[in-house]
Amino acid sequence: MMGRVLFGLLLLFSAVAGASAGLLLVYSIDLPQVDELEHYRPSSITELYDDQGHVVGSFALQRRVVANYKDFPAVLREALISIEDKDFYRHWGINVWRIAGAAYRDIESGGRVQGASTLTMQLARNLFLSPDRSFQRKIEEALLAIQIERRFTKEQIFTLYANQIFLGHGAYGFEAASEYYFSKPAKQLTLEEAAVLAGLPKAPGQYSPILHPDRCLKRRNLVINAMLEDGKITARQASDARSRPLGLKLEHDPNSLAPYFVEEVRRYLENRYGADQVHQGGLRVYTSLDVELERAANHAVLDGVAAYERRHGWKGHLENVLSQGQSLSGYEQPDWDEEPEVDNYMHALVTSVVPHAATLKFGRYLASLSQSDAAWTGRKLEDILKTGDVVYVKILSLSGEGKAHVSLEQDSGAQGALIAIDNASGGIKAMVGGRDFEESKFNRATQALRQVGSSFKPYVYTAAIDQGARPDDTILDAPVIFPTSSGPYVPHNYDEKFEGTITLRRALAQSRNIPALKVANSLGIKTVIDYAHRFGITSNLPAYLPVALGAAEVTLFEQVSAYSVFPNDGVRVIPRYITKVTDYEGRVLEEDFPEVRDVIPSRTARIMTSMLREVVLHGTGIAAASLKYPLGGKTGTTNDFTDAWFIGFSPMMTAGVWIGYDEKKSLGPKETGAHAALPIWMDFMKVALSGREQGEFQPVPDLSPSSVTQRLDTPDTAPAEEETH
Repeated sequence: MMGRVLFGLLLLFSAVAGASAGLLLVYSIDLPQVDELEHYRPSSITELYDDQGHVVGSFALQRRVVANYKDFPAVLREALISIEDKDFYRHWGINVWRIAGAAYRDIESGGRVQGASTLTMQLARNLFLSPDRSFQRKIEEALLAIQIERRFTKEQIFTLYANQIFLGHGAYGFEAASEYYFSKPAKQLTLEEAAVLAGLPKAPGQYSPILHPDRCLKRRNLVINAMLEDGKITARQASDARSRPLGLKLEHDPNSLAPYFVEEVRRYLENRYGADQVHQGGLRVYTSLDVELERAANHAVLDGVAAYERRHGWKGHLENVLSQGQSLSGYEQPDWDEEPEVDNYMHALVTSVVPHAATLKFGRYLASLSQSDAAWTGRKLEDILKTGDVVYVKILSLSGEGKAHVSLEQDSGAQGALIAIDNASGGIKAMVGGRDFEESKFNRATQALRQVGSSFKPYVYTAAIDQGARPDDTILDAPVIFPTSSGPYVPHNYDEKFEGTITLRRALAQSRNIPALKVANSLGIKTVIDYAHRFGITSNLPAYLPVALGAAEVTLFEQVSAYSVFPNDGVRVIPRYITKVTDYEGRVLEEDFPEVRDVIPSRTARIMTSMLREVVLHGTGIAAASLKYPLGGKTGTTNDFTDAWFIGFSPMMTAGVWIGYDEKKSLGPKETGAHAALPIWMDFMKVALSGREQGEFQPVPDLSPSSVTQRLDTPDTAPAEEETH
């Protein structure tokens, strides 16, 4: 009898063993090859750096910063192991007793297979398997974990896991999560911060410290208690850590500082290396941008356009979310995703209005708007705002309690743009392509073709000087008629006055139209256009006389690059965004050096620099003389005040500003380049020049007598029609 029972048990054991072996064979036959991990490199972030090594942008499908084992501090390793896998350093890939216990609970409750995964099993699932919860997947997960443990050390496994795991809000891996949630590398994490991150792998969405701080706090304290039970920390350390707040310090999106610049770089990189390499390859891109100057450019443009808006009074026409059927509690603005900063501008929601005051909301902040904060409108708040309105504000102060002080501003559609280029290297140091990249990604600094007005005149005078004229030669500023194929062309000066006989230097400084047309007509407009092309202007310039006054559409990028020829002694350095690109392993993929081209003789460049210096000292750009630096430049204003320009330079830097509307409507009476654009340029240059050695312009050469003046006064036929002044 006993023999029969023993035989039966042996037979049953053999059947179970055979069935198990068969199942393992079936489940493992199509498993991924773990050997692939030896060459595995996760998708990682491509980062852009400014000229001082600060991160100014990134591209990624998954926000991941790949780190080494030693980059993860002991407190983080211990926190993760205590809460996720206490026997990590002892087991061989699976924990049989945990699996058995979890299976029993699942069978007892009738639920699906879940829980009991070791870190190695989680790694196997994340790398090779689907997230579906099933008995088959659990077996595959265990088999893969055993293979991984056979081929890799515990340190290697932990490092793979710590770089791969998803931790919420687009962050993959603990290094990226540490930088996102706490704005610091993982090496610097405190106990309570490490516990927050260690609690996220279980359910990143459910325990998000941003969306569900209460749940996150409980989960963090659970991790701390687990560490205490495992003897990793003392009772005093645990008590202190549990008493502290979450302490989030969210990382600012690096792309938000210079979004237009970053977008230009992205297009170039994708065109050269392909989208996959750019977004997954972990490139390191070293650029010419200067973070300090970019911030100054942003503030100058936004403040300058806001000042323009205030000059023209309150227009209203606000979007109202209630009238669109939305609720106040459910409304979100795209610019609320970024943590606000003092002196920045953003949209806010009016949540209530009472006499002489209104309450606004933006993101997690509430602000009380007083009558004095909107005094420039000349209207009572209750007359211009109502609950549900979306308004534009400037942030004046922020408090840790979610309170803010703001001023009421206006966004009627006026736009501004700015570019600054280092004269010696051609490096683009700052770029602003509009007021709000989230609302409009159209780059008005590089893509907008606009009439340049009188900022074109330096090309006219350059052609004349290069062909023998002198700054002190005279020309008659008097009424003139140019016969054209479509009838007589009768140009005017901006002030509708005439100064009589004046020098070329004064004609340029005071931006007189009649002298510029006479010079261009004498030289031939095709000659003038040829000189503009030498300066790097690639936009189409039709061969008719009003082009001499800027009746041609050119980008701000072209104008600024062209003007850098003057302080550069006649040499144009081709503008560049990038200095070097390396791959994931640090191999140099490209290294860009300044590319120079001769444009005009140094003699001509130095004379023109002195004439453009006169514009600042005694001409239309005289306001810039208050900066007390060696500066030159030129204003530009188009007909009906649709575009306002100022392009100027120091010995070291050239910068340009444009302001206008996208639809080419008038900015309003008297909104000239000197009034609308120059103040923005000055605000930027105050920062750009402060504390930096600027040097001096090259001395003007001796000038020999000239007999060109009378020829310049001789009008000729010019097939043209007036479009600008």
